[in-house]
Amino acid sequence: MITSQAGYPSELQAKLEELQNNIAYRFQNLNLLVRALTHKSYDNENPGRSEGHNEVLEFLGDAVLDLSLGHYLIGKFPGDEEGSLSKKRASLVNESTLSVIAGHLGLEELILLGRGEKTSGGSRKPRLLASALEAVLGAVFLDSGFDQASQTIHRLFAPRVETQDWSADFVQDY
Repeated sequence: MITSQAGYPSELQAKLEELQNNIAYRFQNLNLLVRALTHKSYDNENPGRSEGHNEVLEFLGDAVLDLSLGHYLIGKFPGDEEGSLSKKRASLVNESTLSVIAGHLGLEELILLGRGEKTSGGSRKPRLLASALEAVLGAVFLDSGFDQASQTIHRLFAPRVETQDWSADFVQDY
């Protein structure tokens, strides 16, 4: 497998460009994006060939996502109480929703996985897709700060916020 300067397979370089276009954000440090798309299994099987795995970026992205969407929802629904806002945010920041957005962005084609994870269909697992999306958002935050990460999050989630049926009973507490 041929890799680029950023340690990413050269045959997927065009897909990285496409992802940056889809999220309307161009990375200053492409290695952050590559790390966001690197699963721990790949990092373990390829010591020294990657920039590390995405778990810390996922942790950071989750926090940025919660704060950004919380702020967005307060502005969108100024009359809502805390409980209602929490339920709205939870309906957006869950594995199901995140994996759908990740799928729309084509992340399943970009996640670097170890052999076992690849064989078991890891790139289609909702948890891995959701985690990769959170890691990408964490990478945007590290690359450019909260304002840029928040703008990216708003672009990605606004269509869902606008079309979500908020009157439906909230069935699952995420």
